[in-house]
Amino acid sequence: MRFTTPLAILAALIASSAGAAQTEPYPSTYSRLPSETTLIIHATILTGTGERLDDASLLMSDGKIEFVGDGNVPQGVKTIDAGGRWVTPGLIDVHSHLGVYPSPGVQAHADGNEMTNPATPNVWAEHSVWPNDPGFSRALAGGVTTLQTLPGSGNLIGGRGVTLKNVYSTSYQGMKFPGAPHGLKMACGENPKRVYGERKQLPSTRMGNMAAYREQWISATKYVDELAAYEAKKANGDEDATAPKRDLKMETLAAVLSGEILVHMHCYRADEMMTILDMADEFGYKVTAFHHGVEAYKVADELAANGVCGALWADWWGFKMEAYDGIQENIAIVDRPEGGCAIVHSDSAEGIQRLNQEAAKAMASGNRAGMNITPEHAISWITSNAARSLGVSDRTGSLEAGKMADVVMWNGNPFSVYAKADLVFIDGAQVFDRSDPHKQPVSDFELGQLQGVSK
Repeated sequence: MRFTTPLAILAALIASSAGAAQTEPYPSTYSRLPSETTLIIHATILTGTGERLDDASLLMSDGKIEFVGDGNVPQGVKTIDAGGRWVTPGLIDVHSHLGVYPSPGVQAHADGNEMTNPATPNVWAEHSVWPNDPGFSRALAGGVTTLQTLPGSGNLIGGRGVTLKNVYSTSYQGMKFPGAPHGLKMACGENPKRVYGERKQLPSTRMGNMAAYREQWISATKYVDELAAYEAKKANGDEDATAPKRDLKMETLAAVLSGEILVHMHCYRADEMMTILDMADEFGYKVTAFHHGVEAYKVADELAANGVCGALWADWWGFKMEAYDGIQENIAIVDRPEGGCAIVHSDSAEGIQRLNQEAAKAMASGNRAGMNITPEHAISWITSNAARSLGVSDRTGSLEAGKMADVVMWNGNPFSVYAKADLVFIDGAQVFDRSDPHKQPVSDFELGQLQGVSK
């Protein structure tokens, strides 16, 4: 059998050494909850594909969307009359630290930054995720059905992120989005140079940041070449071929170079984004998204031309020098007509609870500037564009037949300050109901606290 990617080669090496069949390490054990065929009628539906459907229907069956708009309805299905309420895809937050910086926010829970080396691509955020973080249920109440939990930004290369389905589980693997690619969290600018500059080590400057990145990519390129040489020898029947020594750091970076892991880059300044894109060209990998990107509006055309998303805040700026030159029209400008990919993210355990309102602020700012942004377009910033950046847009992020039935019913226009998620479905299972306390998940951690108080 011939393998063509670093992860496939490595999987074969690991399986061979273990005397077992190939398997993904730490695989997802997610299994969708039982659900019943459900029809929503008389809804205003924002599909996430740019469409708005008024007084429309949506049918969910076997965890999938059967149709949106009109279609054949089986007899005896559960029917929900939306009564003029709005329906959207489940919201997606591409930049969260839920689970790795959970509540309560105490030092014992601070598991998001492995700041022992400027480059730690060997660490995986999922190995720090605490499923009992109460923040997950708060995000669910805000309509968030999928999220990417990332390491922090103290390192140049912070490690792998993980995409989660926002469901209760006793293990992170039970939340892990099946088949979603890992993301690599990288950070440029002030954070890593401050952390390591204070320790009098590389990097302590922006030029030090770049030098340290490049050293890592040079090592990764060598590792990929060694894997390829080993594979070629084995394919030619060389029984004496010696596999390269396994290196957890290089495994991650090699998978980035092959496109199997997506790069999510914390970066604020326009000039640094352009430098990072040049570095990606130098080593032959792709930046999937720049996160935070306060100055992304200055290079919006370049981001669109390179197919790079901007995962941005609606109006956070000015809290440090590299975040000083922000404007409220940032997201609307990055949302270029041709190739643009604008995303609203939270980076906040509180902001994730009102992701729809953050998108509303960005939409309003764009409209004040004369951009005529409609709700059916802006919803893509927290649904389909977000799914694209996580590599899961073929399965979720929009309301289309065959996709996961990740659906939110709102009490009104989701871009209103008064909007609340009334019902939330994940893979067709109703996991949240604002009117029913029994369908409002509470973590085991909170249950224990409440029991202690009652005594």
